[in-house]
Amino acid sequence: MFARILATAAACAVTLALTVGGALAQRTDITIGMVLEPPNLDPTGGAAAAIDEVVYANVFEGLTRFAPDGSVVPGLARQWEVSENGTVYTFRLHEGVTFHDGTAMTADDVVFSLDRARDEDSTNAQKQLFAGIDSVEAVDDATVRVTLSAPDGAFPFKMAWGDAVIVAPESADTLATAPIGTGPFRFAEWVEGDRVELVRNEAYWGDAPALERATFRFISDPSAAFAAMMAGDVDAFPNYPAPETLAQFEANPQFEVIVGSTEGETILAMNNAFGPLSDKRVRQAIAHAVDRQEIIDGAMFGYGTPIGTHFAPHHPDYVDLTDLSRHDPEQARALLEQAGQESLTLRLMLPPPSYARRGGEIVAAQLREAGIETEIANLEWAQWLEQVFRGKDYDLTIVSHTEPMDINIYARPDYYFQYDNPKFQTLMAELEMTTDKEQRSALMRQAQEIVATDYVNGYLFQLAKTGVARAGIEGLWANAPTQANDLTQVRWAE
Repeated sequence: MFARILATAAACAVTLALTVGGALAQRTDITIGMVLEPPNLDPTGGAAAAIDEVVYANVFEGLTRFAPDGSVVPGLARQWEVSENGTVYTFRLHEGVTFHDGTAMTADDVVFSLDRARDEDSTNAQKQLFAGIDSVEAVDDATVRVTLSAPDGAFPFKMAWGDAVIVAPESADTLATAPIGTGPFRFAEWVEGDRVELVRNEAYWGDAPALERATFRFISDPSAAFAAMMAGDVDAFPNYPAPETLAQFEANPQFEVIVGSTEGETILAMNNAFGPLSDKRVRQAIAHAVDRQEIIDGAMFGYGTPIGTHFAPHHPDYVDLTDLSRHDPEQARALLEQAGQESLTLRLMLPPPSYARRGGEIVAAQLREAGIETEIANLEWAQWLEQVFRGKDYDLTIVSHTEPMDINIYARPDYYFQYDNPKFQTLMAELEMTTDKEQRSALMRQAQEIVATDYVNGYLFQLAKTGVARAGIEGLWANAPTQANDLTQVRWAE
């Protein structure tokens, strides 16, 4: 009751503040809630999804970009041509584009950005996106020629990732704390532990956004997120962390609940290089110990789609392989006995998102039923990135991989789950060079089957996008083809 009174009072205050001479003035600011605070603001030097959630399409732009429906559309490149042999891409840039510091963005900046990303010492988290580039050259100020070592029909798709945004050499070293891009919003302030503020870029080369100011507030606690929405402290929470309260918002005309899909394969990741987990039978046992639907119901309150491999169910090439790892505790125990691991204890490292913390408790109980004990450690996001993702010091963890079409990470033996399969690596190399749509589809289906039958990880569910927004906000993405809170089309209804 108290929360309802607070929400009503907040709504009245907003109405009074925006009413001028009896007419309701259209708001030009917005506050967006986020569960995780980004460790830095450089999308070219960090793996955290929270970075792109703040800066993708808002502060930084690439040659291409993802549209809300997942298609690849022009970005800083207004168009591009491909040579007959598929190895040369010529990008025609928009002219008159400037960075937020007033310097011109030209073909030289594109050359710098792509060369920097593919450099041997690059810290780019998705360095493989650029591995096929043989050379990058500026034909003139508005034309860039990229020559690939082999045909790659997915190259425009790769250039749409947040990791491929265009930056200037003058500001590249300070992007983590002072991001300077070409986007419709400029970085204004970062109050660590609380918020990041952006303001409209009045010198933007493209269509000006309706919003003049945007604030991203970081609220990891589900109860606090609910309270912030009800009190009007947050206008929208695109990835709302308390699905158990969505019914209350659905029943309240002051709010809109937005449910869509994401690219987030939520997995019980396993360290394939760790002793017992290097045995496929142990990994298979863990997969059979897991009850996906129980996790979806208990941790996500029914929101989520079961998956049996590392691929989004909404993709046309998805293969339903869930039966390969159906819930079967007896088979799990039998496999552990075959592997000589009847008394197994594993470390389960959990990052902050509620799907991981809540899901981890359920997974631990399910593993215990199959004879596997776990030692749970709740890690903050920076610690998880350092210890698990970079340090590979873990046995099990739960995380959503929100990058689009990222099954190729299984071709990287040094990736944090340390899966090394030459056959899969060859398959991904073949996919990289294939431009025929039907052939690519066949290869992607084969890739799904390999990681599923190797039981590389425990595949749990496709993360649903459950968002809450105040009524009257238009332009928020319903689905998440990439990890972004794109504000370029967001406005308050008149």
